[in-house]
Amino acid sequence: MAGRKETVLDLAKFVDKGVQVKLTGGRQVTGTLKGYDQLLNLVLDEAVEFLRDADDPLKTTDQTRRLGLIVCRGTAVMLVSPTDGTDEIANPFMQPDGA
Repeated sequence: MAGRKETVLDLAKFVDKGVQVKLTGGRQVTGTLKGYDQLLNLVLDEAVEFLRDADDPLKTTDQTRRLGLIVCRGTAVMLVSPTDGTDEIANPFMQPDGA
């Protein structure tokens, strides 16, 4: 099998569009995807990082930090999703308080 490796994701449809990227270690950034390669290295412009909660490092807060033009190393990328067409909903598996 001498074929070349191909990524599972087709990121071409997200170029010049907003994406949300989750990285290993819990970091989360959003920005405009400007480029990528077969190793899933991503170039994001106008990137914004969502800062983590000091008490619980696994949770992000509403506080942000502007990063500008960044490169996300492919080995650290866990999730790439479009920012358009996605909404955050309440967790349906959480028990309400007092139940």
